[in-house]
Formats: sequence, C-alpha cells, structure tokens
Amino acid sequence: MPVAIAPPEVKPETEREDRLPEPGGPGGGSGSDGGSGRWGDGGGRRLRPDSYQLGMWLALASISMMFIGFSSAYILGQGTNSQWRAMAAPPFVWINTVILLASSLSLELARRAPAATELKRWMTLTCLLGAAFLVGQLWIWRLLGDQGIYLSGNPHSSFFYLLTGVHGVHLLGGVAGLATLTARAWSSAPGVPARASLNVTALYWHFMDGLWIYLLVLLFFWR
Repeated sequence: MPVAIAPPEVKPETEREDRLPEPGGPGGGSGSDGGSGRWGDGGGRRLRPDSYQLGMWLALASISMMFIGFSSAYILGQGTNSQWRAMAAPPFVWINTVILLASSLSLELARRAPAATELKRWMTLTCLLGAAFLVGQLWIWRLLGDQGIYLSGNPHSSFFYLLTGVHGVHLLGGVAGLATLTARAWSSAPGVPARASLNVTALYWHFMDGLWIYLLVLLFFWR
C-alpha cells in the first residue's frame, strides 16, 4: 500500500531563524544606527540607539545635579565665609583647557571621518589628548602644592581641588570608554566601533568639556 509523504514544512518569512547581517559594516551602507557598525549584546538582540541616548542623558542629569549642589555650596561659602581668600588661576590651567577643547574637536572629526582609517586616527588622538589633560591636572595640583596651596588651605582652594578632582574622575571614565572603542576599532572586530556607541561617548565627552569651562568661570570669574 503506497505511503503518502508530506512535503517539508516551509516556515513563513517572518518565522525563519536565520537573520540578515546588520547593514553598514566596514565599507557598507548606513544602518539604522546612523552610520556603520553594529550594536547589541551579540546574542541576536539589539538595542535601539535611543536607548543609549536616554541612558546617557539620565547619567548626565545626575552628574549635573551633583555639580549644581557643589556650585550652591561654593556660592554660599563665597558670600558668608570670612576666611575666603580667592586664589589666582594657575597659568597652566589655560593650556590644559586648550588641550581639552582640542580633544573635543578631534572627536568630532572622528565622528565625521569618511574612512575607517581616519576615524581610528582621530579617536586615538582624542584618547591621547584626554590623557594629557588628566596628567596636566595632576601637574597643576603639584605646582599648587609647591606654592603651599593645599586642599585644606582655605575654602577657595578646597573647592578648586574638589571640583577639578571630581571632574577629573568623570573624565577618566570617558577616557576609559573611548579607549575601549578605539582599541576595538584597531582590532578590526566586526561592527566596531558601533556608531551609536561612538555618538553617546561623544555626547559625554562634550558635556565634560562644557562642564570644565563652567567650573573655570565659577572658580575664577564669579564674584
């Protein structure tokens, strides 16, 4: 007696387990992340760029609230503390500021680089400039110590050490994140650096840049 053989079941297009590769790899077109690269956890699930942006904005809002609190204490102390003696801005502060501004410029050039090679070079330069800024900040502290200006010297110098120190810690986090993206870019790992990750890192970096300018105005020009 003949046995009927059922044809193989064909899954609908929406139920197939295979996935198309992410658009916009090296040398490819632009993907939904606004440029070349991938994002996600590597397990098939992907995070939207909006998720990265929202998380970063929440982090920046938290950092802003902390510095607003520091600023309020600074302004209050400046007006009420009889021991307040304003210190002059160390000359190297301005050189360090130029270094930080240059790092933001190089990061923007990296984001707009038309070729992967240029992107890697500009990202590397940004990492070096960020590290140079941190070393310069340590050098400023050492020069102030040689002049007898310490953390506990007077309220103004205390706020200088506190505000620039907290800013430096946050910038160090930015350097670490950017260095990770840069290392992955030079390793030629697939889909790296993700454009979404680079854009979020740039947002954080430019915020730290603007925060530094704000701190200089507060410490040396606010009266």
